[in-house]
Amino acid sequence: MTEEYGKFASVYDLLMQDVPYAAWARYLVGILSKHGVLPGASVLDCACGTGAFSIRLAQEGYLVTGCDRSPEMLAIAQEKARKAGVKIPFVQQDMRELTLHKPADAINCACDGVNYLLGDEDAEAFFVSANKALKPNGLLLFDVSSAYKLEHILGGHTYGDDTKGCTYLWRNRFDPNAHLLEMKLAFFLPKENGPYSRFDERHIQRAYGEDELRALLERAGFQLEGAFEWPGKQPPNAQSERIQFVAKKLEFADN
Repeated sequence: MTEEYGKFASVYDLLMQDVPYAAWARYLVGILSKHGVLPGASVLDCACGTGAFSIRLAQEGYLVTGCDRSPEMLAIAQEKARKAGVKIPFVQQDMRELTLHKPADAINCACDGVNYLLGDEDAEAFFVSANKALKPNGLLLFDVSSAYKLEHILGGHTYGDDTKGCTYLWRNRFDPNAHLLEMKLAFFLPKENGPYSRFDERHIQRAYGEDELRALLERAGFQLEGAFEWPGKQPPNAQSERIQFVAKKLEFADN
């Protein structure tokens, strides 16, 4: 799993301000609706971060619960939901050990949550946990940054930006044998009484193949309904950068 998100939570929304959350949420709603999960249904938003998808799904009429490992992320998500005028319970949970009072109609895990599961056993633990947290025939939606993206788009490259809220340097190294991308980030935040304060983060993501995830899903009691090149409906290709997965819990799955 990733390092803890303490200080990172304070700059997360600044880093993600160019992400097309509104269009992404509509894409997810389209998938949910196609599979009969309509507004009014219960949705667990895993690895919800600061609540971008949780809030938008709630605004679409879904009964949303958000969960994340980071209390700092959840505190920001709760405040954002309050300002948006939606009621969402946010709970601190590891996605490999989900616990719900009632099974959900669907589970969503968007924006690389599964990439942060660094071993097959971790990914399978999430899928098994999600299966137990879903109603029969419940839907699991998740996406991954592809192996191509982690190795060729991010791996070996350095990025940086100087924004109003923070300046950052982001260095990446991909290990093709372990299928892991190491990301080292240095953040420089403006201070009232000095030039800046600095903190550093280290994150690791795992590159998963489509067949690998399909096998893990089937072992956990899911049937893969489709894998698509995000944000479309076409099958992924060798250079697809993000892949959206849709899986259905088998009606009589017992894990």
